[in-house]
Amino acid sequence: MTAAIGSSLLLALAVLTVASCAGRDTPARYELGRAATPQEIAALDIDAAPDGHGLPPGHGSVAEGAALFQQKCQQCHGANGEGMAPAFPALVGRDPKGEGFAFANDPKITKTIGNYWPEAVTVFDYVRRAMPHTAPGSLSNDEVYALTAHLLAANKVIAADATLDSASLVRVKMPYHDRFVKDNRRGGSELK
Repeated sequence: MTAAIGSSLLLALAVLTVASCAGRDTPARYELGRAATPQEIAALDIDAAPDGHGLPPGHGSVAEGAALFQQKCQQCHGANGEGMAPAFPALVGRDPKGEGFAFANDPKITKTIGNYWPEAVTVFDYVRRAMPHTAPGSLSNDEVYALTAHLLAANKVIAADATLDSASLVRVKMPYHDRFVKDNRRGGSELK
């Protein structure tokens, strides 16, 4: 068989394949899944922005958070939030090598809430969505405020006798807040 005959046969086979597919009814939809219910969407639409938009009502104290931490968090993060590397990172503490925000020069420096997180609201948001590891999203708003208060107090960001709610949480300034560049991309409601 010459190359020209082989090419002609391949072209004919391709034309027959396309022609046979064109006759089939291709469904517009594949009938997989279903539309999410408004309740399902509301359960997942719980983001809280650094400016406090999306924070729910509720409150919690450092003392309440310390008790909750021992019940629900210490088995992974250690009794004092020291972590269990590499699976469960440290939450509390400041590596002296990280002072001055030297993380770009040494990626091995331990990053904790107290020495790396730029916004206190994001601590709340993360705990609310992802913790505890075995049952994410199961904490009440009061429990999340309390755990956030405990974690911020343990990192010496707020006083040990503080109570947080949406108004006070927004006012918390993290130690290295000014080391981060604001994300000025547009998004959210104006894109809907």
